[in-house]
Amino acid sequence: MSNTDHREKNKSSPAAYGFISLKGFCIGAADVVPGVSGGTMALILGIYQRLLNAIRSFNIAALGLAFKFQFRAFIRHTDLIFVAFLLLGIAFAIGFFTRVVPLPKLINTHPELVYGLFFGLIVGSVVVLIREQRDMKASHWALLALGSLLGFLVVNLVPTETPQTWWFVMFAGAVAISAMILPGLSGSFILLILQKYAYIFDALGRLDLSVVVPFLAGCAMGLVAFSRVLSWLLKHYYEKTLALIIGLLIGSLWRIWPFQDRVYVTVREKARLIESTPVAPNQWDTSTFGSIGLALLGLVAVLVITKMAARTRTQS
Repeated sequence: MSNTDHREKNKSSPAAYGFISLKGFCIGAADVVPGVSGGTMALILGIYQRLLNAIRSFNIAALGLAFKFQFRAFIRHTDLIFVAFLLLGIAFAIGFFTRVVPLPKLINTHPELVYGLFFGLIVGSVVVLIREQRDMKASHWALLALGSLLGFLVVNLVPTETPQTWWFVMFAGAVAISAMILPGLSGSFILLILQKYAYIFDALGRLDLSVVVPFLAGCAMGLVAFSRVLSWLLKHYYEKTLALIIGLLIGSLWRIWPFQDRVYVTVREKARLIESTPVAPNQWDTSTFGSIGLALLGLVAVLVITKMAARTRTQS
C-alpha cells in the first residue's frame, strides 16, 4: 500500500490529478451514506496511506514554512496539490449526492441497490487485504476477530437524543471525521447515532455557518489528532493494525448487507434509519437481482483494479 502511494505521489500530470479528484468523488459519495466508510473507499482506491500522511504533514514544520513564505516547500511538505484535488472531488460529491442525486433519499427508496454495490466493494477489499497478509499469526487472527466484534457493535448502536449546542456539534465533527478515515466505520452513521445527521447535512446544504463552522473545526481537530495515532500504528505495527482494520470491515458488513428489515423514524419530514436486521431476500424480483448484480460488480471491480495495479508494479 505504501509503495503504491509513493509512486502516485510522484505523478504530477493533469490526468493523474483528475483521477485523484475522481477518487475524492468516490470517497465523498461513501461519506454521504450512513453505514459506508470513506476510509474504506480510500483503502479500496489505493490512496489510504497517502491520505493519512498528507493529513499528518500539516504540523508545526508546515506552519514554519508558511510563516516564512516558503510556499513551494510548504506545498511539497503537505502534498497540498493532492489534498486540494481530493477535497475538490469530495466537495463535488457531497453537493451532487445531496442536491442532484440525493443518496440519503435513495437509501430509503432503493436501499437494496445502493447497499448492494457497497457490499460488493467492501467484500472485495476484504478479500484483497487478507490475501496480502501472507503470514497471519495467531495474534493477527485475534485482532481480526476483535475488529469484527468492534465493527459489529458500533454499527448496531441505537441513536439517542443529543443537544444542538456548538460544543456538541464540534464534538460530533471530531468523532465523525475520525470514523471517516478509519476503514469499516462510517462517519455519517456516527452522526446518525449522535442524532446529528439530518441537522448537520441540512446546515451544510443551507450553508448555516453557526453549525458549519463548529462542525468543520471539530473535523479539523479530529483529523489532526486521530490521523497521527493511526499513522503511528501503521508505521510501527502495520500487520497487526491492518488485521484490526480488516476486522472492522468484516464487522461493518452486518449493516451493509443489502437485504434488511429496516425501521425508520421521521425527522424533519424525512425518513431516517434507526434499526436494521439482516435477512434473506424475501422475494426474487428486479430489485433483488439488481442488488446481487451490483454486489458482484463491486466485488469484481475491486479484484480487477487490484490485479491491474499489481501488474503495473511488476512492469515498473
